[in-house]
Parts: sequence; C-alpha cells; structure tokens
Amino acid sequence: MSDILSDIGMRLKQWRKENRYTQAETASLLEMSLNFYGDIERGRCRLSIEKIILVHERLGIDPTYLLTGEKRQSVGFYDIIKDCPKDKIFDMEQIVRYASNLYRRNDKDD
Repeated sequence: MSDILSDIGMRLKQWRKENRYTQAETASLLEMSLNFYGDIERGRCRLSIEKIILVHERLGIDPTYLLTGEKRQSVGFYDIIKDCPKDKIFDMEQIVRYASNLYRRNDKDD
C-alpha cells in the first residue's frame, strides 16, 4: 500500500511543480493543512474519496491517472470520424451538431 501512496504523492507533486504551485497553495486549493498535504506527497497519508474528487475538480487531474498512473486517451470528434465512410461523414456531422444544440439548450435551462 505504501508504494501506491508514494506514487499518488509523486503524481501530485509532479502536477504541482509543472504548474508552479507551492505546497501551501495546493493544500489551500484542496482544503487541507500544509502538513497533511506534505504527508500525502511523501506517501505517508492517503486521500479520501472527497479529496480525490477535489483534486479532479480543482487541479484537473483525472482520478484514474492519480490512482494508477494510467492516462486515458481523450477522443475528439475527428478521432471518431476518421474511420467513418466518406459518404457518412456529413450525417455524422449533423448528429454531432444536433447533440451539441441539445446540450446547449439543457445547459441554459439549468
């Protein structure tokens, strides 16, 4: 278990350094004490589920990556249609436009 905690701490530290945050700034973002955050980076303490969600929401770190080190591949529209038959690309574009319009309407309702 300590290897897992060390790996999670290493990934947090790497994010922090890449984004030029101090430990104090990161601890504040995650609503925890500086000492506790430092212990997480050193692999001495573990994150609760609530804190993992905060890491995702506030730091933008994917929970799967945080916990396992495995990066998910993001899939964009062009990745989806690259294998689409040429005569169906227009149809696919129309579907995406329709879905996007539905999303925007629902987003305005909230």
